[in-house]
This record gives sequence, C-alpha cells and structure tokens, in this order.
Amino acid sequence: MTDHCAFSHCVGFDAVRGERSSRDRHKSHSRDSSSRSDKNVTISASSAQPQQPDQSSAPTDAQDDNWGETTTAVTGTSDHSLSQEDLAGFGKETEGPVEKLNCVRFLPLALALVLGLLVLITPLSFLVLPQLMWPERLQACGTACEGLFLSLAFKLLILLLAGWALFVRPARASLPRIAVFRALLGLLTLLLLLSYWLFFGVRILDSQDENYQGIVQFAVSLVDALLFIHYLAVVLLEIRHLQPCFSLCVVRSTDGETHHYNLGQLSIQRAALVILEHYYKDFSVHNPALLTAAKSRAAKHLAGLKVYNVDGAGSDAATAQSRAKIAAAARQRDTSHNELYYEEAEHDRRVRKRKARLVVAVEEAFTHVRRLQEEEKKKPPGDEMDPREAAQAIFPSMARALQKYLRTTRQQHCHSMDSIQAHLAFCITNNMTPKAFLESYLMTGPTLQYTRECWQTRHWTLVSEASVTSPLRHGSEFQLKSSDFSLVVTSKAIPHLKLIEEYVHPKSHKFVLQLQSETSV
Repeated sequence: MTDHCAFSHCVGFDAVRGERSSRDRHKSHSRDSSSRSDKNVTISASSAQPQQPDQSSAPTDAQDDNWGETTTAVTGTSDHSLSQEDLAGFGKETEGPVEKLNCVRFLPLALALVLGLLVLITPLSFLVLPQLMWPERLQACGTACEGLFLSLAFKLLILLLAGWALFVRPARASLPRIAVFRALLGLLTLLLLLSYWLFFGVRILDSQDENYQGIVQFAVSLVDALLFIHYLAVVLLEIRHLQPCFSLCVVRSTDGETHHYNLGQLSIQRAALVILEHYYKDFSVHNPALLTAAKSRAAKHLAGLKVYNVDGAGSDAATAQSRAKIAAAARQRDTSHNELYYEEAEHDRRVRKRKARLVVAVEEAFTHVRRLQEEEKKKPPGDEMDPREAAQAIFPSMARALQKYLRTTRQQHCHSMDSIQAHLAFCITNNMTPKAFLESYLMTGPTLQYTRECWQTRHWTLVSEASVTSPLRHGSEFQLKSSDFSLVVTSKAIPHLKLIEEYVHPKSHKFVLQLQSETSV
C-alpha cells in the first residue's frame, strides 16, 4: 500500500513538473518572439534553405512560407540586393496538374444539341420533300398557305431562341444520375418526332398527297406541339421548385458551422447541388489549422505523464502503472479548463497585439502611397508609377506584420504573396482606404473569395440511403463528403400555415366623452 501511494505521488509530481517546464518553455518562447519582433529583418535568403554564397542560383517556384521575413526593401544597388523582379518572383505558386478532359460531362449537352437539330430540321423536311419528290402534282400555294409559311417561320425562330435559353447552358456540375425530368422531356420530344415522321411517311409520302396547304398545316401543328413541350419544360425545370417546401439544415462536420436553406420540390441530387452552390458563397473557408489546437492540447497532457516502475516487471506492475496513469490524467482533467481559459486569453491578447501592429504598418504604407501619388502628379506624363510597382514598393514595410498576424490567426495558407500584392495593387488603383485593404485579412470570408488551392476539394461524394433521384421528403438525410470534412444535411417539411381572419368593426373602438356642465375651478 505504501509503495502504491509513493508510486502515485511520483506520477503526480512528475506530471506537475512536466507542466511547469512546458509553461516555462512557453514563456521563454513568447519572450524570444517578442524580442525578435522588434528587430529589423533584412534577410534576403529563405530561412528554409541554407544561404548560398552564389546569388545567381535559380529561384524555386515553391511557395515561400517566410515571405514576411524574406521580403526586403531595395534601397540601393549591390551584388546581394534584390530587384523588384526578384521580389515579385518569390510568391509564385506551383501549378497543379492539369485535369483530364472529362468527355462525360459534355454528353448531355451533345444529346440536347442533336435533339434540337432534329426539332429544327423535321418541319423544314416536311415542306421540302414534297417539292423534291412530286413537284408537278402539287397544288398551287395560295394566300392562306403563304400565311402559314410566315407563321411557321416565326414559330421556329421563337422555338429556337427559347430552346437555346433553356437547354444550351454550360454544365454547373456532374450529377451521379441522370436528371429525371430532362430525360422525360427528351423522350417525349423524341416520341413526338417519331410519331410525326411515321404519319408523314404513311399518309403523305406513300400516297403522294397533292394538297400542299394541308402539308404546311401539318408542319405548323408539329411546331405548335413542340412549343407546348417547351412550355412544359419551363414549368417542370424552372417553376416547379420555386415554392419553398422543405427547410434543409446543413452542418459542417469539423467545426459545426450551420446554415439553413429553404428549397422546393427537388430530387436529392439536385438539392445537393444547390447546397454546394450555397456552401461556396455562405460558409467560411475551411481552415484545418484551427482544429489542431484540441488535439495538441490532449497530446501535451499525455506527454507530460511519466510512469516509473518501482517493483520491477510483471503483469501486476503493468496494471498498477495503467491505473496510476489514468488517475493522474483524471486529476489533470479537473484543472484543464483553467489551462484552456488562460490559453484562449493569451491567444486573444496576441491576436490583438498583432492586429494593432498590422493596422499601424498598413496605415503608414498607405500614407506613403498618397505622398507618392502627390509627387507623381508633378512629374511629366510617362514617368508615373504603375499601381503594381507601387504595391511592390510598399509591401516590404507591412510584410512582416502581416505574416505574423496571419500566422497567429492560422491563415497563412490562405494568402500567398502574389495574392496579397495583387489585392494591394487593386486597392491602390481604386483609391481604397487601409481599412478596406485589411478587411480581407481581419475577417474570414466565404470560400469563393480565396484561391482554388484553399477550397480543399471540388470533388464531392453524395451518400444517401434513399435513391438520389427520389424527391425530398420530411426527415430525409444525406451527406456530402469531401477529402477532409463532410456536410450533413437534414430535411424538414415546412408546416402548413392557417390564417384566420378576425373582423374588427370600424365603430367598435369609438367612445363618447361626456363632460359635466359644472366643472371645478
């Protein structure tokens, strides 16, 4: 019993000692970082690679993570100075592999074009074939027949423009299954054309009908039927889903960010497509670096525990070690909320400090830009500085403060050196304020505001127990999985609302004020 107590005491004492040592290291590291932040950095080589005496080596195209420290202002000419061209070449990103051309995504568009070509050619064929096969037996086309020609021409033009507006569109996404309504409309159109061709071949070509006006009327009736099919397509594809019927709750699995959307009568795959379109403009960009804090904290707790075997090897000793370790972890868990509180407070303090330094640096840089603009007005035309050159000139003065802030808020992977300089040149061109420039870095924006490398993925997997072509129902659940996270979607039907009218008579709120003749003075 005494050995077990001593053993537990050793474990607890070692855990406390590990915690104190880690705290001391954290304090010393913060002091070093604060002291380093006050120094002027003029490093011209990347800290990730050893410095070479030969400055003529070709620069790599990889993204430099220390662009805030490797960016220097050029004030003179020397053998080791950097030109503006070298400075602009630091932040070039490597181009990703070119995606293979997927011909499957163009298959629906190709089928729609072929079907549209058949729709356009069929009425014209009905008019041309009799003129080519038995022109001497056809009756003369009178005024009514010529009016039908005019009507047919305008109807074909309207049908062509309407079909182009509705069906000839670039594909927004590749769906796992075919679109049911589009397939039904295409099948209906193909069946209509086949029926008219069979009727034309049996009743007109075989008998060589002489009534040309009747043939023209037959072609006009086909165009009228095609216009009604187009009207049906507009109702099914564009109008039917406009009335909201379901409320969809979308939750991101990693950080729990939630948004709600109201959708109409859609299939599960079409609803998933609408949700992804809203995701890229409504959800903040996914930042995996913010999710590693809890894991590192738990790993630090476990790493601070050390177990000493006093009694020697054996199964009983191993069991005692595991129990003692669990007990020490439980005692640390009781005080972990204090550590979490102070860590968050320290992180907020560092963010505010970095933000203040960044704001001051950006304001000074923009003040310098305004001074340069006033000086450029006095110069003759042709000697004025380009906005891109002005951005490259003032960027080194704010690069270190900006990089430290992005590292503290763990956004350094979302902004490259080229993108920051391009945004700075855009703000200078449009005469924006420093606050407008900083808004992109102080506030997390939607996913589409960043480069495609920050999107993590554009390929999604739809996971659903029900068929993806089935319509949405109350209680439908499905997931949209990507490589790092997933979107969990739950559907609930919007309840039926009943409004009751209550009539208020116009004279019900009137009253009569009776005044006494004798009043007190």
